[in-house]
Amino acid sequence: MTETANHSTQPREGDAAGGPPELAVVVPVRNECGAIVPLIEEIHATLDGRFDFEVVCVDDGSDDATPAALDAVRRKFPRLRVIRHRRRAGQSAAIATGTEAARAPIIATLDGDGQNDPADIPALLARLSEAAERDRRMVAGHRARRRDTAVKRLSSRVANGVRRRLLGDGTPDTGCGLKVFTRAAFMAMPRFDHMHRFLPALMLRQGGEVVSVRVNHRHRAAGTTNYGVLDRLWVGIVDLLGVMWLQRRRISPAADEIFPDSGQGQSR
Repeated sequence: MTETANHSTQPREGDAAGGPPELAVVVPVRNECGAIVPLIEEIHATLDGRFDFEVVCVDDGSDDATPAALDAVRRKFPRLRVIRHRRRAGQSAAIATGTEAARAPIIATLDGDGQNDPADIPALLARLSEAAERDRRMVAGHRARRRDTAVKRLSSRVANGVRRRLLGDGTPDTGCGLKVFTRAAFMAMPRFDHMHRFLPALMLRQGGEVVSVRVNHRHRAAGTTNYGVLDRLWVGIVDLLGVMWLQRRRISPAADEIFPDSGQGQSR
């Protein structure tokens, strides 16, 4: 049965098969009826036999045939879970819903339009596994060869340059939907609309590191983008100021270990 949520859903315990999977692929989707089924099939073809995984697809209030497509494909793939927002809440809310609902400790996210290539997920997972502390690393995809319109590429290049300069996140492509991180790291981050654009900066804010890996980027096979250039510009400016505010108010206290008083060495 399809799960529903206003904005989020509580995580579920391990399933009857003996515990939670090791990886959850979280896919936010809205009005992508032509792209979502091939993408889900690709995810399974890439990961089957290599990882114990689940796919958590969050439908952010689609008003096209996306819900019907998800209901149909869910019968084919038992690893697929579908969560539906009753009202449109935005991509960040969809990612948060899927991550909160995930049973796995490791999260991989990718956009629901099919432009991110699921075949890149294993390489990003390998870089995460190299970290001494996985909760302190995020691996972000870098679309070195964008398959978008010239206007979209230009606007993205400008936005990424401004973010890097003002936030110091050192990430060449913060807008890439393909990222890998631990669920624990994400749950420690502050939540706000459009936070998905600033995940690298938020990871650095809590003392972690971000590693960028070049990934494949594909032409959109169906549908149209849910964002316009002016939309990205306006929300980018507003949210950038908010993240700068969060960075400046991060508290990093120094602490010494306090041992119980043994009663020795005290002056009388």
